Amino acid sequence: MLYILVYKKKFSYFLLGISLVLLINIIYKSEIYYSGNQREYYLKFLFIFFLFVVISLLSIFLKKIFTTYLKIILISVIFVIYSFQTYLTFKYSGSAGYISKKISIYEKQNGKKYDTRTRYEFYNYLKKNDKNVVVTMAPSYNLEYLGKQYLPNKIFPLAGISKQKTVNCNENGYFSTYQSDRYGFNNPDTEWNEKAFEYVMVGDSFTHGNCVNRPHDIASALRTISKKNALNLGYAGNGPLFQYATLREYLKRNVRNIIWVYSENDVSDLNRDLKSKVLNQYLNDNKFSQNLIFKQDKIDKSLKQLSKEFEKKESKKRLIDKKEKNSLIYKINKFITLKNVRELFLQKFITFHDIEYSINPKFEEVLKKANKIANDNNSKFYFVFMPAFERYAENFDKDEIQYNQIKELVEGLNITFIDMHKDFLKQSNKLEFFPFQSWGHYNIDGYKRVAEIIYKITSKN
Repeated sequence: MLYILVYKKKFSYFLLGISLVLLINIIYKSEIYYSGNQREYYLKFLFIFFLFVVISLLSIFLKKIFTTYLKIILISVIFVIYSFQTYLTFKYSGSAGYISKKISIYEKQNGKKYDTRTRYEFYNYLKKNDKNVVVTMAPSYNLEYLGKQYLPNKIFPLAGISKQKTVNCNENGYFSTYQSDRYGFNNPDTEWNEKAFEYVMVGDSFTHGNCVNRPHDIASALRTISKKNALNLGYAGNGPLFQYATLREYLKRNVRNIIWVYSENDVSDLNRDLKSKVLNQYLNDNKFSQNLIFKQDKIDKSLKQLSKEFEKKESKKRLIDKKEKNSLIYKINKFITLKNVRELFLQKFITFHDIEYSINPKFEEVLKKANKIANDNNSKFYFVFMPAFERYAENFDKDEIQYNQIKELVEGLNITFIDMHKDFLKQSNKLEFFPFQSWGHYNIDGYKRVAEIIYKITSKN
């Protein structure tokens, strides 16, 4: 059989057919199943399987000797890859290898079971005893997932539902939760009672505190270290325009230090946010305000309604996914498309390549305006650069394109640059600040380290 496959063109046509099936499957996943929302991820696989199609076509027309060697190489590679896929399928019962590794480490270190439930499964479990529990509703959902500019009450929220137990995320073996404050942020509500503030922080999920519990987020760690108050105005998914709008809406007077936390996906987030008419009003009109601080009841009502819509969509999607995953067709498709192999070797290392190196000129404008707010408030303004896991997992510490551009821009505006990348490079193991040394936000030690550096620099000024 092998002799026939190698020396007859049947193998070339067979390979072409398989390549086309995989290519069509990738196009379907990217453009129909995920409606283009994960196109950047699937482009990589689109390129790989398109290359297989080209190789298949070439093998039909190449001279016999070259075709023979090509077929032998391809058969060997395919055999090894699918053998490994078979091994992963049986060893991890269909789960990705790196997930099982995290489970093993967590249970060995803590003597507890790693929570493998989905966020909504955990949420529904909590709802049995607390009907008011909610999940985080990132303001960016309004732009990315639901295609709306305003909620029903003509409000564009910048935080979540207030005074509710809120389910966040799981990267460390357990689901992080917190009691949201009066404006829907991740703070003890009493923080707002202060007449003066030592720290006010804006940022995305890293500032928000994904995926740890209080008192292990950055703001809480700052409170512990400094023995002073810290207000966390960060929220998952927030880009630079969200952060600027948040300062406009929620910044109190008598703030000593404003901490602007920059994540490595903020440039692409800014390009997304600039499509919003509402967010652009903050940038183009210095007097524009939604007066959100006085509209929390309306915000809560709108977000709860939105949450129900989102939950219905998620519930429907979960039922479809569950049905599909139990079907023979899904299992065959999963095997053919090498899902376990992709998750083990590729999905951990894709996001850094999606970082946009060209910085939108509007980013400088946003920073200037945010810095002016600080100056007008007699506050000191700090910019914290937060490196991503992929930077170290792929040795991207040598590729400093965006990092250098950002640093030059910030320092050119006379803004203090707090360089967590420089600090992480000093560590013997740069991955120790990430969950199980794998992809994700920072772990407890990582957030604590950021707080320590912020305190060290701000306490000198």
